[in-house]
Amino acid sequence: MTYRNGNYSAFYVAEPFAETNLGAHSTKDFLYYNLLRAWKGADASFPFIDSHNKNYNVRDDSDWEKTLKPRIRDRINNSKNIILFLSSITKSSRALREEIDYGINSCGLPVIVVYPEYGEKSDIINCSSETIKQKIKNLWDNLPIFRNSMGNVATLHIPNKKAVIKNALNNEGFMVNTKKDPGEYFYKC
Repeated sequence: MTYRNGNYSAFYVAEPFAETNLGAHSTKDFLYYNLLRAWKGADASFPFIDSHNKNYNVRDDSDWEKTLKPRIRDRINNSKNIILFLSSITKSSRALREEIDYGINSCGLPVIVVYPEYGEKSDIINCSSETIKQKIKNLWDNLPIFRNSMGNVATLHIPNKKAVIKNALNNEGFMVNTKKDPGEYFYKC
């Protein structure tokens, strides 16, 4: 049995990768993932355990079937949840589709959806009716595999705010072994 203690970060990176020395590091959504890593580096108590560090790194131009896809699955198999960065630039890339499809539909991992372009809970939900705003739901169309699969697991929708992300990472309802029932969740205003 695999010990699932990592947080698998999923984010859009354009394919093919930019032909620069930075590769994926130069893409916007990758920067949000790096922010999690920076918070962890500055504060060891920050509850982020990077599943991408659980096996060796791969090059951006590695073979999909022989190298990239097996590494993705290995990392997801060692994870307790998925942190999905979903923004206006997110596109349904092959890697992101694989991560979400395998993570949700094969492994049943709950998803913490971080909306990096929004910084407050009130940006995500209508505080009076306690429903997710339509502008947030519209972002789900950027990633149809997520939109169509999210009803299979618990999904927590949050803004890109360190304190809220920390709370979500500590929330046992969004960990594979103690997860809540499938559904859309959010923190009230």
